[in-house]
Amino acid sequence: DCIKDNWDLSAMRATTITRVLQSDYGVDPARITAGGRSEYVPLASNETPEGRSTNRRIRIVILPKLDQFFGMIEDGLKAAEEMQEGMRAPADGE
Repeated sequence: DCIKDNWDLSAMRATTITRVLQSDYGVDPARITAGGRSEYVPLASNETPEGRSTNRRIRIVILPKLDQFFGMIEDGLKAAEEMQEGMRAPADGE
């Protein structure tokens, strides 16, 4: 059997989703990271079938392209500085 434990199962679920995102939705694989948490971060008790079902979950975290994110911040800072400089400019005749 290729699944040795909950670590394998958790990681396989995560990589399955990353492959779907890449192949079916065209997400750049360089922007995808898969990870598994095994049974160590449960949302519910693993003592019941319902709890175990709840804990079999996939979470997708979408991060911005950092270069674009930092560019947006820099553009915002420049715009704020220009606005402040415009407010400090002397009025005509001064």
